[in-house]
Amino acid sequence: MNITVICLGKLKEKYLSDAIKEYSKRISPYGKLDIIELTPVKLSENPSEAEIKTALEKEAIEIIKKTPQNAFIIPLCIEGDLLSSEELAYRFKKISLSGKSNIVFIIGSSYGLADIIKEQAHLRLSFSKMTFPHQLMRVMLLEQIYRAFQINNNGKYHK
Repeated sequence: MNITVICLGKLKEKYLSDAIKEYSKRISPYGKLDIIELTPVKLSENPSEAEIKTALEKEAIEIIKKTPQNAFIIPLCIEGDLLSSEELAYRFKKISLSGKSNIVFIIGSSYGLADIIKEQAHLRLSFSKMTFPHQLMRVMLLEQIYRAFQINNNGKYHK
């Protein structure tokens, strides 16, 4: 299975980079992991709704360019489905049985994602109704991907 994480922004904190490296290493026996960092569109200090919409649409174009063909697309968005770790693991199984070998997770900028990205989704995923820093969300996502692989392979990690 190939996992791609497309995210807006770069990691700045070393402890988060270290966590990403650790989970990337743990995921590697189960498949290829590719993390693609895109630069968010710069906005004015107090952007209007129109400016935000335009920025999200520009970011969407870059996201689409980096999305592998025939991938199972999962944007992270607050209005997405709340799944347990076991449910996410089950979805991974179903995806692999459906013949798709690429899963793409998309983490938007601080203003979210353009509607076109959400409309292309095979599954919209939410981790919580709470708001998390985008950099931390990347670590949380990789941890859940690793946990899903462990669940599906009867590993010891998930209790």
